Amino acid sequence: MSENAQNYTTNSIKGCGLGLRLEHFDEIEQQQPDIPWFEILSDNYLLEGTSQRDYLYKIRENYPLTFHGVGMSIGSTEPLNMDFMKSLKKLKDEVQPMWLSDHLCWTSAHGMVTHDLIPLPYTVEVVDHIVDRINQVQDYLGQQMVIENVSSYLQFKDSEMSEWEFINEITSRSDCRLLLDVNNIYVSSQNHLFEAEDYLKAMPVERIAEIHLAGYEDKGTHLLDTHSRPVSDPVWDLFSKAIDHVGDVPVLIEWDNDIPPLARLIEESDKAQLIRQQQLTRNTR
Repeated sequence: MSENAQNYTTNSIKGCGLGLRLEHFDEIEQQQPDIPWFEILSDNYLLEGTSQRDYLYKIRENYPLTFHGVGMSIGSTEPLNMDFMKSLKKLKDEVQPMWLSDHLCWTSAHGMVTHDLIPLPYTVEVVDHIVDRINQVQDYLGQQMVIENVSSYLQFKDSEMSEWEFINEITSRSDCRLLLDVNNIYVSSQNHLFEAEDYLKAMPVERIAEIHLAGYEDKGTHLLDTHSRPVSDPVWDLFSKAIDHVGDVPVLIEWDNDIPPLARLIEESDKAQLIRQQQLTRNTR
């Protein structure tokens, strides 16, 4: 990252936030519920002059925001999509989010865009490639990037290291931050038969900006990260251990499909906040 790039601040982000979804716009604007912060799916707000963008400006007046995207395709071997990057930078400059995140994967190739988050082989060559890509993004945006670990359903025979070693190498060498998705760790651990706690304990505490929680579906042969269910009991348990390891970092509930009423999401957020506070209190005794 160049000397001109600025580190983000977390001063305005505390506690457990929610993903901002179209279904809840009016209720949030009119009632201004006691939610500490919102995360937006930044790819959905890149078009200017839309009603969705107008709502975003209104909500930004009352709540801190973070950006979370899926379209950067940081793992692709194609050049960065500079039209996408220009739109993202313009939105960032206007809204001033606390930070901006995307996924450690690829989502496009040969001009085709997939809605899936495709995992990467864990090799030194791929580490070099990803570090270079993240540095390009950080230099262009003028701030640190935050990357998220993804859930996966396949492994590569060419991998030379574990996923947690891969993440540590990338975050250290690029000086980026990490969005730790606890649900994704659990899903991948069940799909690939490794110990979720081994992964969790290897995470670089000083790099973690945020934790994500979400729900999965059990397909019998594998777990599928759908963001369409409440957080499962095993993930709540792993989340408690994550707070024990990471400490006081912001947490977010992701619920993107079969979206329930806002009150139900707030219940889920309250549960996360209770577990988080209980674990932090234990750690101070």
